[in-house]
Amino acid sequence: MDLRKLKTLIDLVQQSGIAELEITEGEEKVRISRGLAPGHPAAPVAQVVTLPAAAPTGAPAAPGEGEAPAMPEGHVIRSPMVGTFYRSAAPGAKVFVEVGQAVKSGDTLCIIEAMKLLNEIDADRDGTVKAILVENGQPVEYGEPLFILG
Repeated sequence: MDLRKLKTLIDLVQQSGIAELEITEGEEKVRISRGLAPGHPAAPVAQVVTLPAAAPTGAPAAPGEGEAPAMPEGHVIRSPMVGTFYRSAAPGAKVFVEVGQAVKSGDTLCIIEAMKLLNEIDADRDGTVKAILVENGQPVEYGEPLFILG
């Protein structure tokens, strides 16, 4: 299923007020559920799970124990898509940004790989990187916080 179609479906779920949408297209199955981002009680986000059509659905994962550490104050850069987060352009290459580094609007902060496409995620304003909230190689969800800029 193509990324533009997924984004359109996510927007539809967020705007319509429905709790969940599941679509099967060929051998792909996509389920989009409205939920709350961890640590952000007022921020609704859509979670997208792509499963093989024949895969049985399991029980939902148990909530994490303990509370997440408080995020620093500042401007949050969120993931515009579901994919895998990378801090550099290639394994072993220099990372795009470090905590404490000044960035300008348009500077590349990371790459998110989605459906074999590498998507550069750029700063949407000038600032200083106060926190990097995701580990290299970690899967990210739509709307998940990636960076805090000060």
